[in-house]
Amino acid sequence: MSEGLFRKTIGNLIDDWAAIHPDRDCLVYHDRGLRLSYKDFQQECNQVAKAFMALGLGKGNHIAIWSTNYPEWVITQFATGKMGAPMVTVNTAYRVYELEYLLKQSDSTTLILMQGFKDVDYVETIYQICPELKECEPGQLKSERLPLLKNVIFLGEKKYPGMFTWEEFKALGNKITDQELIERQKSVQLDDVTCIMYTSGTTGFPKGVMLTHLNLVADAYYIAECMKLTPEDRMCIPVPFFHCFGCVLGTLACVSHGGTMVPIESFNPVRVLEAVEQERCTVLHGVPTMFISELQVLEEKHFDTSSLRTGIMAGSPCPIEIMKQVVEKMGARELTIAYGLTESSPVMSQTRTDDPIELRVSTVGRALPNVEIKIVDPNTGETVPYGVPGEICTRGFLVMKGYYKMPEATAEAIDKDGWLHSGDLGTMDENGYLKITGRVKDMIIRGGENIYPRELEEFLYTHPKVRDVQVVGVPDIKYGEEVAACIILKEGETATEEEFREYMLDRISKFKHPRYILFMNEYPITASGKIQKYKLRQQLVELLNLQAAEEVETA
Repeated sequence: MSEGLFRKTIGNLIDDWAAIHPDRDCLVYHDRGLRLSYKDFQQECNQVAKAFMALGLGKGNHIAIWSTNYPEWVITQFATGKMGAPMVTVNTAYRVYELEYLLKQSDSTTLILMQGFKDVDYVETIYQICPELKECEPGQLKSERLPLLKNVIFLGEKKYPGMFTWEEFKALGNKITDQELIERQKSVQLDDVTCIMYTSGTTGFPKGVMLTHLNLVADAYYIAECMKLTPEDRMCIPVPFFHCFGCVLGTLACVSHGGTMVPIESFNPVRVLEAVEQERCTVLHGVPTMFISELQVLEEKHFDTSSLRTGIMAGSPCPIEIMKQVVEKMGARELTIAYGLTESSPVMSQTRTDDPIELRVSTVGRALPNVEIKIVDPNTGETVPYGVPGEICTRGFLVMKGYYKMPEATAEAIDKDGWLHSGDLGTMDENGYLKITGRVKDMIIRGGENIYPRELEEFLYTHPKVRDVQVVGVPDIKYGEEVAACIILKEGETATEEEFREYMLDRISKFKHPRYILFMNEYPITASGKIQKYKLRQQLVELLNLQAAEEVETA
């Protein structure tokens, strides 16, 4: 590791800034009327950290949180960082099938949840998985399906059987002294896992990426450096916290430089623009589709976004026209582009504020400080020359500790020399700037959301009429890619598209639902019997008449 690597635990980060400027805004929700100074925020985090300790939780216990961008989410992130129990982030779109898998695989002992989001009732979902919750005292759950889950904490005032309310839970912290928390916080090491985030690969089910204090705090610090953040900056965060974009590029990057977090509970372009105007935000994050929505609103209604200076656009390729409009119409002249993956904490490369706009739309920047990146031939592992496509690999402080309880998958992702293999194809120029050219894996990126064909295929196989199913990404003008499911039915069975849509409705997240469902008799295969997904994709482009979208994607 290079000298001067930024080294702090999440707990120490907040304590340091609370000492430097206790009265400066730390966390602001403009539409809730909530405004916490650094001192206020530190005190909230301390109380919640002590409450977790009162439940008997420590380094070996995992705390899952299933919520949109609530204030309690950020407080939990820093509170768990203080008392040493890893936080497990849960996708807000999850349903029964996915939530049960995550809670079981992560060995979570505690679940914090809101009432629900969109058309998913979170309370009903957990009762469905753990009916015993309705009959037990808070903190005393004995679940047949989730034997390790003991505590369920509800983010609200309503009293549900078997659950603590947030205020009841917080009050437990009074049983722990400040000194006990100080001693616990001192025991937290840089190499301790502080967060487990779930991500899928091209095979199997989602994997829990174990990320340490060093991974996340150092990555967040260098991300903020690339944007030239200072304590004067106020960051609007409309991207979800459960994803690295929200809780590393967002909350942690902001606090790493003593700035003000201005989260949006769930994305709404009008709320984003109101927050920017009212709080004079200087930083704005988003995936391209978010910026597109905000620009559309600005065509019809005026909002003062002149305070904007920088931010990050990431998640999917950035169209040059959108970048130009964000600079010209929203004022974010120093907007940056970042690239990485959950396993790399997540950012490995980023453009800088003074890079010309052409570089900011044609590349994903260059390596962060203290990070190595190389491009290798996927077949030989040899480093390729500048400009030649290969697999992007990275090494340094940012590489995850591993996948939780998946040593084989970890060994597959990180080689013996410590290089993390991204599965993405790209090129590097003489100045170290990266371009993404494709994927070794067949992951689908739909409007910034990662969709993993294998996970969706595994789920569709559970339908009794399915003999075989292949899921591929097809080009789409609006979202970059859309999902297509190609189904072969069992002998003698018939089915409709609507039947499959109903089957998916309450079982799997809506963003994973295929736009196209096609029934087939066979797939293109190689001589050895392997399915050729790229040929299947080509067939669908012609069959669905997506040539125009294909041209946009490859332009």
